[in-house]
Amino acid sequence: GGAALQAAFLLPCSRVQESEADVVGQQLMARAGFDPRAAVGLWQNMINASGGSRPPQWLSTHPDPQSRIGELQNRATGLVPSYEQARSAGRRPACG
Repeated sequence: GGAALQAAFLLPCSRVQESEADVVGQQLMARAGFDPRAAVGLWQNMINASGGSRPPQWLSTHPDPQSRIGELQNRATGLVPSYEQARSAGRRPACG
């Protein structure tokens, strides 16, 4: 019963929250002067580092990585103006 409840109700909510965090995080990075397109490379590196093994989607707390990358790519283009505006305002993060 508990496992069925978790798979049916809790895990999908976790995936929705993870997706929402991606949206907000990508918006914040653009406003801070980070290129929002870089999020795609980050997730590609995450997939490569994990070796590609993951549980079935319905048992996972995270969205499918390939779907996540597609959503990040789609959003990135719309966030480039915010990124460019932040850069014009002098926001140039120096990480490294």
